[in-house]
Amino acid sequence: MREVAVVSFAQSATEHDVRNEVEILMPVAAEAIEAAGLTGAKVDFTVSGSSDYLQGTPFAFVMALDAVGAWPPICESHVEMDGAFALYEAWIKLQTGEIDTALVYSFGKATASDLSEVLSRQLDPYCVAPLWPDAISLGALQARAYLEASGRTEKDLAEVAARCRSAARDNPHALVSGTTSAEALLASPCSVSPLHEHDCAIAADGAAAVVLAAGDRARELCERPAWICGIDHRIEPHSLGVRELAKSRSAEQAAARAGAGAGALDVAELHALFTHEELLLCEALGLGDEVDVNPSGGALVANPMMATGLIRIGEVARRIHGGSADRGLAHAAAGPCLQQNLVCVLEGR
Repeated sequence: MREVAVVSFAQSATEHDVRNEVEILMPVAAEAIEAAGLTGAKVDFTVSGSSDYLQGTPFAFVMALDAVGAWPPICESHVEMDGAFALYEAWIKLQTGEIDTALVYSFGKATASDLSEVLSRQLDPYCVAPLWPDAISLGALQARAYLEASGRTEKDLAEVAARCRSAARDNPHALVSGTTSAEALLASPCSVSPLHEHDCAIAADGAAAVVLAAGDRARELCERPAWICGIDHRIEPHSLGVRELAKSRSAEQAAARAGAGAGALDVAELHALFTHEELLLCEALGLGDEVDVNPSGGALVANPMMATGLIRIGEVARRIHGGSADRGLAHAAAGPCLQQNLVCVLEGR
């Protein structure tokens, strides 16, 4: 396999951004490219992740090309998913040897519409979507299944939220942070039982960008590249009724294929939109107490939809770049109740 590494990363997250997608993305993409010591013209391949449903118009990603510059003509692609899955496409392209560098970016304005209604459109169109279940209700369905199967309680969920908010104190992109107790959080009313407001990710507008490079080119562009030593993604059935919601078989399989257990992990960033998802994923991915999970605060403190998964990869890479971690795991998800899971293992050497 060809060596591929993350050499730079940039992100943004705002509770409600009055700018359009191009204006949000432009400074983020420019920051990532500049940090890698490149110009747009020197990037061999560009790939993006976004959602036409979220933006409310077909082929909306074409508009975003204004932010990265489509002239002179560029080699470009797009996935209708989170940017982490766009990164997977770029990694495949780099493996072919056709390119040496790639810009991966993703963006979304989750606050521009009724997100619950938008997300209901990804459900089974015959049996589930006509019922108009919102994302929090589906999350609550899985949370209840997980609590009953694991023996955990709502207090365990609140402790996850409290820890993530405390960790987010050093994250300038977090929309909520600070020290609070699980007991104080539990005093708030339920949103949809057993989930409280603190159990759910905060929707945000934002973007993320990553520059990948292969082999010696990565070493030229970054003092300590974050090498991708394993990456894989798996998907489970569309129908919720045929899945075991209290477990994540696809995350478990993706982690095994990516080689997550081949060495000790220092850090893990998980794309958990609900507190129970973090606990469920830690079990599926085999993460013990020695692993620093979501030191950025994770998706719970800021969820710029379509960029949240790519940010998880970027956050792990950033710690490897800085030398505070040698090996880390990044996770991205898509679909209701963790239907699709991607695992990326990165190392610094």
